[in-house]
Amino acid sequence: MELDRRDLLTALAATGAGSTAGCSSTRRQATDGGDVSDHDADTLVALAEVLYPSSVSNVGEFVREYSLERVAADAEYAAGVAEAVGSLDEYVSEWHDVPYAELPTVERGEILRHMTVDTADPDPDGVARERIRYYLVNELLYAFYTTPTGAGLVGLENPPGHPGGTRSYRRGPDS
Repeated sequence: MELDRRDLLTALAATGAGSTAGCSSTRRQATDGGDVSDHDADTLVALAEVLYPSSVSNVGEFVREYSLERVAADAEYAAGVAEAVGSLDEYVSEWHDVPYAELPTVERGEILRHMTVDTADPDPDGVARERIRYYLVNELLYAFYTTPTGAGLVGLENPPGHPGGTRSYRRGPDS
């Protein structure tokens, strides 16, 4: 399964950040929003490689484009992402001499479990693991599962923003 442009536009529409999606594939910064650094984007891609099913391809391009658009729409969100990435790298630096994005995939998953990010309550103003959960993990999972590709993997026929709902609600339960 491949994440394509339609998946990207669907995910952005679900967050309300899709008004300029698809207008350009170059790096941009909105006047009222923020910007995602290359390091932040690399970290988001590294996280997605742990969080998304291995059967999905084109993860890097999807995450980079989604993040550019999402952050450009909201400066406060951009600052939260940068802070959460910094917290994650700081935590990793206690055991490794490289940032999170440069760790092998298996170790990336172990770091998240060791930080208990998987059980943390998402809180934009909380402790490091709660901010990582809110700004990085939950955001990436939301982006993925609002796409037709991601939603199809878990049996959700029509994710938010995806057309086709009128067909599904007219069918009987035995269809």
